[in-house]
Amino acid sequence: MNEKQPSRLTWLLLISVFVVALDRWSKTWISHHIELGQAIPVIPKVVRLTHVLNDGAAFSLFADSASPEHVRWVLIAFSTAAALAVLVALLRLGRQFTLTTVALSLVLGGAIGNDYDRIRFASVVDFLEIHIIHYHWPDFNVADSAIVTGACLLLLDALLPGKHARDNGQAQ
Repeated sequence: MNEKQPSRLTWLLLISVFVVALDRWSKTWISHHIELGQAIPVIPKVVRLTHVLNDGAAFSLFADSASPEHVRWVLIAFSTAAALAVLVALLRLGRQFTLTTVALSLVLGGAIGNDYDRIRFASVVDFLEIHIIHYHWPDFNVADSAIVTGACLLLLDALLPGKHARDNGQAQ
């Protein structure tokens, strides 16, 4: 890597900021335009915009806990620690655009977006509902989408052939 190459960290952090902004805007729009528990079909029998609150983790895990306030703070602590770890990784790797750095930017933005909701509102607004044939995917949001997309990009990057050779400077 050329040491004089300018850092891409600012652009990578802007990806995270964009994810947070889009997440906040979409959740605010949903909260103001769709009543809690209601839905608007986008593609009949396939995609609906809903307005649900998720007090738990992904897929509403732990939402029915006997101590929801404890679950909330554990999720906040975990998400904050994960976001800090991702930020540290971005600070170390952010000199260039790679699948890894873009993925980390998406994960960071998604983690901050959902963490913000848990801290400020005690629950996360989910609003995208997908049905495929007889399968119903649990409702999700922009932050969730960014986290999953980032995780998939990290997996893809790990599986790409020749990755270790490139990392060691052996590939051309």
